[in-house]
Parts: sequence; structure tokens; C-alpha cells
Amino acid sequence: MRLPQPEKSSARPGLLVIFVVLSIVLTTLWFREGATGPVHRLRNGVQSVAAPVETAGEFVTRPARSFLRWGSDLGVSRSQLETLRTQNDELRRRVSDLEEARLENIRLRKLVAFVGANKGRSLGARVIGRPTNSWEGVITIDRGTADGVRQGMPVVGPQGLLGQTIDVTSRSAKVRLITDPRSGVAAMVQSTRAEGIVRGSIEGNLSLDFVSRETTVRAGDVVISSGMGGVYPKGLIIGEITTVKSSPAGLYQDIVLAPAGSLSGLEEVVVLISATTQTNQGGGE
Repeated sequence: MRLPQPEKSSARPGLLVIFVVLSIVLTTLWFREGATGPVHRLRNGVQSVAAPVETAGEFVTRPARSFLRWGSDLGVSRSQLETLRTQNDELRRRVSDLEEARLENIRLRKLVAFVGANKGRSLGARVIGRPTNSWEGVITIDRGTADGVRQGMPVVGPQGLLGQTIDVTSRSAKVRLITDPRSGVAAMVQSTRAEGIVRGSIEGNLSLDFVSRETTVRAGDVVISSGMGGVYPKGLIIGEITTVKSSPAGLYQDIVLAPAGSLSGLEEVVVLISATTQTNQGGGE
């Protein structure tokens, strides 16, 4: 019986030793010689020869690599897509919240500037209810008797006078706007000091009544509260005159105003707590 002969090893340890020694020698020469040494020049020469080949290879394989990247994107799992959608929704919500905060900051700055120009204690409030029909100018705010609000208190917005409180509960109050047909504000033309009564209308415009034909009034003049009657403090901006007409047979001029305080985009108001107030639910002062 023949015993198996041991296989001869094909490894060549002598060649491995030669490569190791050669690597050590080249590394030593690399660090000891200068930038112009033979090893450095040899490397630069090899790089110069290989550069065009490398460029050509990159150009040739670029379409294939792009296709592979596109193919790998198709392999996105459903869970990854859901995660991306959730992150996108969250980012949109944050952007919306930041924009809302920015707009609210602008509105509050205007209110603070307006209230700062008028002396007295005031209370900020939010609009929580708007007119339910076209012929009634009444809004609801989120302040009431628990906050110190009483019936007959003036309410202003960023541009000027809005109205006065008419129905107050512990946590809310209704405000009759000066554009309501039942409202009336003692007023004067700021430039000429001509006095009259500002009344509302179903259309939402204002009229300045009882101004004599002998008084000079022009479009563009600002109308403010006169303070007569004690309901509204003096000097609150009511609106700007848009048209002035006179009838030969009439005693007074027909004057139309554009209200300074608009409901469009109105979300915050200020109640003038310390103003001297009297109940004025309709009619004039």
C-alpha cells in the first residue's frame, strides 16, 4: 500500500522577502531624498502617463455610474418614503408657524405703537367672532368682566377707532363697530376743527353729518374723535374723507369717509380701559 506523498508547497517565501525588503528600501529613499530625487521623479512620470488614461476611463464609465446611482434610488424602501413624507410635513408646519408668528408680530407692533400714542390703561384682546350678516357691524372679543372690561368702553385697532363694547360677559364682549348703522361718534375734521357726527351704514362706509356748507372740507382730510359726550376720548383716528358734496338747498355738506379701522385681516384689538365711558348702544353721542 502506497502512502500519500506530502504536497509540495507552492509558496515562495524568498520572493515575499524580496518584495518586503524592496518596499522598505523605496520608503526609506522616499523620505530621505528631496522633492527632486529619483523616486519622486519616477512617481511624477508614472502619474503623467496615467492621467490621460484615468480621464478617459472616468468619461467612459460616467453614464454607467449615473445609471447605477439612479437604480439605487429606485430601491428606497416604503419606510424611508414614509419617513421623508413625515419630515416634509413637519418642516411645512414649522414654516407655517414661523410665518404666522411673523405676521402676528407685525400686527402687535402696530397696535403697541398706536396705543403708545394714546395715554391711559389698555387691554389687548383677540377677535373670536365676526359679523353674522351684512347689516350688523358687531364683532366678539375674548375679554370680559373678569378682565376689567365694561359696557361702553372704546375699542381700537392698529389704524384707529373701531367701536365700543355693548354686551359684556365674564369672558367675552361684543363690540359695535363705528361702521354699524346704529353707531354714532362725535368727531371733528383734524385740519379745520369742523365738528359733526360720524355715522355708519349698511355698505360699511361712514358719513360725517351736520357739517355746515360754510366750512371748508376737502377729500383726504383726516377725521378724529372730538371727545364730546364722554364716550370716546379725543384724538382717535376715525377715517379719511373721500368725497364732499354740497346741495344748494341743503344746510349741511354730504361727506363720506373711508374708515381707518378695517375688519380685513383684523385679529387683535385693544380695549381702552381707563377712558371715561358712558353706555352708547346706538344713535349718536
